[in-house]
Amino acid sequence: MRDKSTIFIFIDEDTKPVAEVLSPVSFELDTRKLTDGEHILKIVSKDPAGKEGIRKIPFVVRNGPAIAVEGIKENAVVDGVLPLMINAYGKGDQKSFLIEGSETPQSIPAWVWILIIGFTGWALFYLVRYFAAS
Repeated sequence: MRDKSTIFIFIDEDTKPVAEVLSPVSFELDTRKLTDGEHILKIVSKDPAGKEGIRKIPFVVRNGPAIAVEGIKENAVVDGVLPLMINAYGKGDQKSFLIEGSETPQSIPAWVWILIIGFTGWALFYLVRYFAAS
């Protein structure tokens, strides 16, 4: 009779396990074989007496190019014409990093414009007062 538990590792709703190993185990899950999106890692453990334990771990895979969207937020209520800025860039692989296209351009926030206008107005006010006093 075995004195170690058997571990079955499943991905999503597959009936065939990805791995069947004895505990304890170190396991590397290769997400490159999975599609981008939500998945569930299901681990079933069976002890020597035949009792089973199940643990489900939801996770999200993002191996494809990252997609950044500016101009709309998730679950936004919108109307009219929306100007959108969309950028998609790959991460390269683990040996090299792609620099070109990896930064998403963004518009200047409103608070920066307010700060610039306020500073310019303040500077013009003191400039006019300086020349008026001369």
